[in-house]
Amino acid sequence: MEQAHSLLLNEEACNQLREHQRAEFVFEWLRFLKKLLPATDRADLKQNQKQLVEQLTRVLTSSPGPPTRLLLAHCLALVYRLGDSLTSSLTVDLCNDIIRSKDDSPSFLPTRLAAVACLGVLYEQLGRLLINSFKETMVNLLKAMKSAESQGRCEIMLCIEKILKGLGVSAVSCQRDIYKAARTCLTDRSMAVHCAAAKCLLELQREAVFLWSTELENVATLCFRAFEGSNYDVRVAISKLLGTLLASALEPRQAIAPRPGSKCNTLEEVMELLSSGFLRRGAGFLRASGDMLKGTSSVSKEVRVGITQTCVVFVSILGGSWLETHFSSFLSLLMEWLSHTRVTQCTADAVACRCCVSFILRSTLGSLLGVKAQIAAAKEICQMISKQKRVLDAALHEGNVETRVSPADVAASPHVLVCTLLEVSSLLQDLSSTAAPLLQDTSIGMLDTVISVLLHPNASARLAAAWCLRCVAVAMPAQVAVLLDRCAERLNALKSCPEALAGYSSAIAALLGAVQLCPLGIPHCKGKVVLNLAEDLLRSAAQNSRISIQRTQGGWLLLSALSTLGPTVVEHHLPRMLLLWKCAFPLSVKDVESELRRGDSFTWQVTLEGRAGALCAMKSLLVHCKDLLTDDVISRLLPFLSCAVALFTQLPSLIKSYGNQIKNAATVFRLRVYEILTLLQPKTYEESFGTVLKQLLNDLTGPEITACAELNLLPTLCFSQDLALLGPGLQDMDQHYIEEQLHGGGSGGGTLEYDPFTIFEKAQDVPTPLPPASALTAAAVQLFGVIFPHLGNQQRAQILEQFCGFVRQLKGARQQTVQIHVAAAFCCTLKCLASSRRDLGPEEVQRPALSLLLGALEGSNPMLRCMAAEGLARLVQVLNDPSFTVSITLMSFDKLKTARDAITRTGHALALGAVYRYLGGINSTQFLSACVGVLFTLSQDSTSPEVQMWALHALSMLVDLAGPLYHSHLEASFTLLLRLLLSTPHTHVEVQQSLGRCLNALITATGPDLQGEGAGVCAVRTSCLVGCAVMQDSPDCLVQAQAISCLQQLHMFAPRFVNLASLVSSLCEILLDYSVLINLCSSYLSLRRAVVACLRQLAQREAVEVSEHAVALVKELPRRDNTQLDVTIKEVGLEGALFSLLDRESDLHLCQDIQETLVHMISSTAVGSLAHWLKLCKDVLSASTDSAAAASVETQQEEDGDRYDDDCSFHAKPESSGPFNNLCWSTRVFSMECLCRIIAQCENGDPAHFNMALAQEQRLLESTDFLVLHLADLIRMAFMAATDHSNQLRLAGLQTLLVIIRKFSNVPEPEFPGHVILEQYQANVGAALRPAFNVDAPPDVTAKACQVCSAWIASGVISDLRDLRRVHQLLASSLVKVQVGRDVSSQLYNESTFTMETLAVLKAWAEVYITAVQRARQRESPGSRQQSEEAGDAGPAGAGLLKLVQTDLATLSRLWLATLQDHALLTLPPQYSNQLPSTGGSFYTAETVEQARPLYCSAWATILHATALWLNSTGFIMVDEGPTNLSRPVTPTSMGQSTSLSSVKSPEDVNTDRLNLILGISVEFLCSPHSGDQMEYISSCLQALQALLEVPWPRSKVGNDQALSAELLSVLHRLIVTRESPSIQLAVLELVHQIVCAAQEHVKEKRHSAEVDDGAAEKETVPEFGEGRDTGGLVPGKSLVFGALELCLCILVRKLPQLSPKLAGSPSGRGGQTCSLSNTDCRLVTSALAILSELPSICSPEGSVSVLPTVLYLLLGVLREVMKCSVEAESEQLVPGILQALRTVLTSPMSRAEKSHGAWTEMLCCALHTLLEFWYEDKTEPGVDEVTMLTALTVFLLHSSAEVTTVEPLQTRCIQTFRASLESKDPLVQSRSYQLLVSLFQGPTPVARPFILALGGCLVSQLKGVERSRPQNPAELQAVQDAVRALEALVFAADETHRPQLVAMLFPILISLLLDENALASASAASRLLHESALRDLMRIGPQHSAVFKSLMASAPNMKARLEAAVKGNQESVNTKTTAARVISRSTPSIQLKINFL
Repeated sequence: MEQAHSLLLNEEACNQLREHQRAEFVFEWLRFLKKLLPATDRADLKQNQKQLVEQLTRVLTSSPGPPTRLLLAHCLALVYRLGDSLTSSLTVDLCNDIIRSKDDSPSFLPTRLAAVACLGVLYEQLGRLLINSFKETMVNLLKAMKSAESQGRCEIMLCIEKILKGLGVSAVSCQRDIYKAARTCLTDRSMAVHCAAAKCLLELQREAVFLWSTELENVATLCFRAFEGSNYDVRVAISKLLGTLLASALEPRQAIAPRPGSKCNTLEEVMELLSSGFLRRGAGFLRASGDMLKGTSSVSKEVRVGITQTCVVFVSILGGSWLETHFSSFLSLLMEWLSHTRVTQCTADAVACRCCVSFILRSTLGSLLGVKAQIAAAKEICQMISKQKRVLDAALHEGNVETRVSPADVAASPHVLVCTLLEVSSLLQDLSSTAAPLLQDTSIGMLDTVISVLLHPNASARLAAAWCLRCVAVAMPAQVAVLLDRCAERLNALKSCPEALAGYSSAIAALLGAVQLCPLGIPHCKGKVVLNLAEDLLRSAAQNSRISIQRTQGGWLLLSALSTLGPTVVEHHLPRMLLLWKCAFPLSVKDVESELRRGDSFTWQVTLEGRAGALCAMKSLLVHCKDLLTDDVISRLLPFLSCAVALFTQLPSLIKSYGNQIKNAATVFRLRVYEILTLLQPKTYEESFGTVLKQLLNDLTGPEITACAELNLLPTLCFSQDLALLGPGLQDMDQHYIEEQLHGGGSGGGTLEYDPFTIFEKAQDVPTPLPPASALTAAAVQLFGVIFPHLGNQQRAQILEQFCGFVRQLKGARQQTVQIHVAAAFCCTLKCLASSRRDLGPEEVQRPALSLLLGALEGSNPMLRCMAAEGLARLVQVLNDPSFTVSITLMSFDKLKTARDAITRTGHALALGAVYRYLGGINSTQFLSACVGVLFTLSQDSTSPEVQMWALHALSMLVDLAGPLYHSHLEASFTLLLRLLLSTPHTHVEVQQSLGRCLNALITATGPDLQGEGAGVCAVRTSCLVGCAVMQDSPDCLVQAQAISCLQQLHMFAPRFVNLASLVSSLCEILLDYSVLINLCSSYLSLRRAVVACLRQLAQREAVEVSEHAVALVKELPRRDNTQLDVTIKEVGLEGALFSLLDRESDLHLCQDIQETLVHMISSTAVGSLAHWLKLCKDVLSASTDSAAAASVETQQEEDGDRYDDDCSFHAKPESSGPFNNLCWSTRVFSMECLCRIIAQCENGDPAHFNMALAQEQRLLESTDFLVLHLADLIRMAFMAATDHSNQLRLAGLQTLLVIIRKFSNVPEPEFPGHVILEQYQANVGAALRPAFNVDAPPDVTAKACQVCSAWIASGVISDLRDLRRVHQLLASSLVKVQVGRDVSSQLYNESTFTMETLAVLKAWAEVYITAVQRARQRESPGSRQQSEEAGDAGPAGAGLLKLVQTDLATLSRLWLATLQDHALLTLPPQYSNQLPSTGGSFYTAETVEQARPLYCSAWATILHATALWLNSTGFIMVDEGPTNLSRPVTPTSMGQSTSLSSVKSPEDVNTDRLNLILGISVEFLCSPHSGDQMEYISSCLQALQALLEVPWPRSKVGNDQALSAELLSVLHRLIVTRESPSIQLAVLELVHQIVCAAQEHVKEKRHSAEVDDGAAEKETVPEFGEGRDTGGLVPGKSLVFGALELCLCILVRKLPQLSPKLAGSPSGRGGQTCSLSNTDCRLVTSALAILSELPSICSPEGSVSVLPTVLYLLLGVLREVMKCSVEAESEQLVPGILQALRTVLTSPMSRAEKSHGAWTEMLCCALHTLLEFWYEDKTEPGVDEVTMLTALTVFLLHSSAEVTTVEPLQTRCIQTFRASLESKDPLVQSRSYQLLVSLFQGPTPVARPFILALGGCLVSQLKGVERSRPQNPAELQAVQDAVRALEALVFAADETHRPQLVAMLFPILISLLLDENALASASAASRLLHESALRDLMRIGPQHSAVFKSLMASAPNMKARLEAAVKGNQESVNTKTTAARVISRSTPSIQLKINFL
């Protein structure tokens, strides 16, 4: 294929290829040529133009396929447009000659079609250059059309469209001729020709004014005729044409020359034109009259649907502003359609027309209007409803009805009301909480208006009003309880009015259904109110026969709806409900038979209605309250069901007796029985199988069954991918709401009045239940599938034989209906058998089963064939018999070989593809080869496109199932696909769609192999790309969607080979083309889905490139009609366009894909394009015409004064500004989520994003952008969102504000040191929070605002106490609200919302209090005082905050304790649920326990910490602070509160309760396995426990209770093991240390008490207290010491694995590896060692002996690792920590205790020996830290007893160790050794004496040697100075008697260190410093021993002379310095500067 990539066709290479390869080669060349020509130099092009045109002409005359001819046309036009255009007329003449040719053979047809296509594109590209040949061409084309076949007519119409596009106004001479030709084509038998003609006329109307002026009526009539029998594509094309014409007629784009008698069209005339077709199928009087005379006046559904779509196009073109202006008139005219007698005569027609009008309203109001305009429209509709209600009231109440209101108006009233009410409902759902102004407007009284319709005599109108009230409740949850009360009150008041009973009961049921969509719920008591109403209605039903049915239906409807409130509500009322069910059914089955002899028609109607309602209530219980269905409850329900089933046998005789009066009631009754039996386990009603099956067979095959719409039954039983064979699915259409009318068969669409019990279902859209008869069939099919697997084999065979017999015996339409029913029932059975893994049965069952499926497989209904194929696949799965599978496939092969009809071939082809579907794929190569061969043959059968389509679909399934096994067929498959793609006409789009699915499957099967470089792989990859290119050029949207999906797959497997620029361009072109009328012009939703899904994948990898390509495309693309989306992409890029699409789309899946695409783009590009993204989010957020938001902004500005007057972003924008207009609240909420994502993205990037100084500095150096520079915009956006009318947006705004506060609270303000950057936004934050604390604010908004408040106060941003008080006041008001409690009478939401709000308030206060205490502690700590002074007023702010909280602390502490007690009870395991208070807790009720648990779970940890800090501050000292002004006692067992119960308890008991509560909650949580990701909760628990243990009283409690301490340590040990967080581990160790200290204090206290009691204060013996007692044993699990040892060992071994011989890998524990410890690790090790060192002191003497070896082993082990330098410690605190721990152990009182002294001495000797062994073992290793070793040795010598240090040979080895270190070559080691000797010499005499004797001489000799080798560097100098100090210490350690002798030895040494005058001048700096140091020592020590000094000087003249010279030199030096100082002082100026500026 590379040879095809050239300007001229490589004919030599082309001719060498086979036929099919040649077509592919030419197509690839043309593809390349189309891209190459625009980039080719014009001179080169002209040079090669002649040859190029010749080659293109040869391709033209060689019968090119449809895709090739289109490319060929474009290339020819490009050659002439970019090169020399003079010879273009020759090509036009050639094309005309080809078209005129008389050759009618099929082989010449492609050439003729190619000539037509070339003409069109040539004229389109060259335009007026070809004007001379225009007339000739047009005459030729129009003449050719008369004899052309459908493909030719279609191509000619498209050609003329392009000619018109190219010539524009120049084509005026032929406009009339073109119009005549197009008129004929518009009613052509080919649907493709219809579409082409519509496109042609659409282009013609741009210049042909007559089309939308004089000819408008004729064109409209023509379009109405074209709608008849049309398919979806035709309806889309013609509706676009007619809608455009009508819009032009109403608002002409160009001036029309005035004619006599002509006038402008009005809206009324245009709508009259449409209504003529909508109502009468024609625009002329004669046509309509003729139809009426013939009796054919009914309007086809296709026409009505087409006109509906036309109306939407018409309004969409005129635009939102037009609609807003003319809505009142437009609405009235639409309602006239519904009021027409033709519509109201037939119920089915009326329902269909209502759907059409509703669709028009929804498509226009929902997508064209902004919030403000939608509210205005809703008000207009409400006025229409009021008008209709007045009409009806006048008809019902006026005496002379005929003179006032016509019967037609009364008949039309319900249909108008249904439409208007449903549209108001949709508007309310769209607007959500922004619809508040609509309810508040008293001038229209919307609620009153809607409620008044509940009394309408028509059921449809009443149900629509009830649904409207439900939508009010969903939009504004605060209205649910209010409306419930209002409706209940009216129902009670109007019990005797049948309309009121039906209307208000429906309204209450609808409102209860709304609760499922309202997270805030309703008060629990409302359930009881509803039950009382229902019970009252049911019990009083028999009192008045006139209203018996209404009361019965109403009562059961209320009970059914009650179950939707869930098990928590229903469980309290279940006994009463069971009683009501008992009353509704006979006591036994025998009573059912006796009932037949009683009653009349009316009685039976009431009875059946009542029992159907009772069954529906049972079904609702089963669906919504599964948790309540215990065996007992089910056993009580089963007798009722048995009675219901028994009644089946009586129904035929009842219907026979009373006729059709009870037929409908009997149908509904059977439906309810079927529905509930389907939900139950079949075994529970096994005894009723016979009766049920008999009735099921009758309902599926009986003589009374009506025609069933297969769309209601079959799609769920078909394989989802097979449904593509049936054309575009409803789910892929934007117009599915009306299109489903055409697919619904005889029953048409559903509507609410068919089943009023669906009104409480959980659904966003209004339910559309099927008519009872259709619903009954669907329910019968489902129930049959459930029961059949539980039948015996004989019964199974019998039933299936009956099914087959029915199908054989019946004929015609009835046979098809029965066949659909029985096949569907059996397929449902197979599905159930497969899911339950049951067997079908023996041969006698299998035979009729297979016969039934094969009959369906060859049925005429394509959907039936799809279901049969799926049934066969399920049958094979259930039987799981290879021989049966083979027999099925062989049978299909035989059928395909012999059968010639399309139906058989399609069915069996599909069966071949499906048979292995559920067997885990195909594993037989023989079967695969045979299948591929057969399907290849079928797919090339061009005589039957249907067979081709099914065969190709089967082939795609085969590829999927075969997987790698298919690789051997890949090449042949790609060859076949390309050949078919290049030859299939565009009119056969269904074949192209199957080809696309097949190509997708092949790409998936090839997978990552597509990345390869081999020749075969390259060929396959090229085939894929060519195939995708062919499909991309297809005019069909579904084929384009397939192409995009294939390219997406290719991009995933081989991204390098997909041209990203080309792909993104094509995707954006699709979006742009469909952006004018997004709801209609994009023919298929699936295409938009494919585009966005592909963009989402591309954005994951190359978001930046995707965005750049999109913008480049819009800038380069020449377009006649610049759409809004074009402008959006130009202004704000592709991401902005995606925001626009997100706002307009309603498909949930598509919206999710758009959101994910934007999220991927944010993650890739947000940091790099920060300003762009922030502006985009701001534009989206600001794109609302909400006047209330502007008002709130103005309020904010008034509060802030002139602070932000210079910033225009706070002012409301005009509607037209910015790239976005009138975006809905959900899009704006998403923009806030994007903003939070951007902030999170920046957090992972450059630190300058959150540092103003750094950002400003880097901004100067490079042109980068940082988030902190946009802080003002972030705050403004959060403010705008937080003060919006939409509650969802308010929550998003508050969440964003919270994120901003957390991220920027510590960012300093560079211009004002000591301040943070957020300080300047205090007023904004306050203003954003204030509305959330209003009385009418929803609880969830207030709860979120509390969270923001606490974060704001705790952030430390506020420094001024007045500002602090403002926000504090908001929290204080909430606290007052909490204290007042919940007022049940005025409650709007569920009680759990009070819990949510209360806990949010208390948690916020807790966070504030924690912050205040922490700041106060920081201020009090010594290190922070200086910082707080430097920080200005940070200290006073902290103090002020604590002072503010203190005022409410008494109240808060009690509320916190009550919350903790609630939480403790709620966390009890289920088996202790009986301990929960029956009335509920402090802040939750017994009924809302389940909702309350998660709320407490999110708040308790912070409250626990705050409570612990409060108890810490009080020291557990009780202070009677008086009552807390609570409206109720906080809790039944309140702790420490002024209630009668707590006053009995002593303060000690109260404190114990509180301590146990906090300990219990903490331990329970820390033990729980589900606390994995709740690190902040763990931290809060640990901090709370630390705060408690800081106080003496709880410390003593913990210390006294060893079991409690041990349990705490066990929990903490588990925490250490399972949590890697260093902060958690440090906190754990700190807490362990506190626990150990508490035990220490306890032991000390006990010992002291014992000493005092025994009078043993002077004794040396210590009483035995502490762990271990007399035996010294430590019990694991009960021992505090053992637990602490475990925990410390865990820490030490994890940080230093070398300590464990197993982990280190050798018996001695030497691993050889270096372990690196961070600062935190060092702190952990030090803390663990500190705890270890304290353990012996809490043991008894015997216990201490048990634990000492372990402690010493670990201490010395860590010391050794540090000495060996195998630990790289960042912290310098590690070694001092180790030595401190060693000292603590050595000085332990247990070492001196009488009972343990000996053992301690022995073990300490061993430890000292081990330490010395370390020295000798590790000395040879490089890098050993001798200093640490010596220091540890010194600690041992100084702090252990003499029995340890004086033992031989330890003492000698110690001395040797020091001697060796003194002789070290390292001056640092020497220096440290001398320093340690100073400590030893000054130590106890038994320790010092041996060292003085042994090392004194060595010391003296080393100092004497200094005179010969003086120090040369600071280290050596320090060593000498330290040696002098050591010798000095030795001297002063001697007795007074011997000291003079030693002094006499010291003086000569010091004098020897002095230098003479000559040597001093040339000496090194170190030597001079030594000289000065020695002189100072001499002058200091000399006077102390003057006698010795004098005698020495006298006896040694040379020393005296040396000393005198040194003193003299020193004196001169001092004098010189003094003189210099005086000189300087004289020259110093008289004014001294206090600051040195240098």
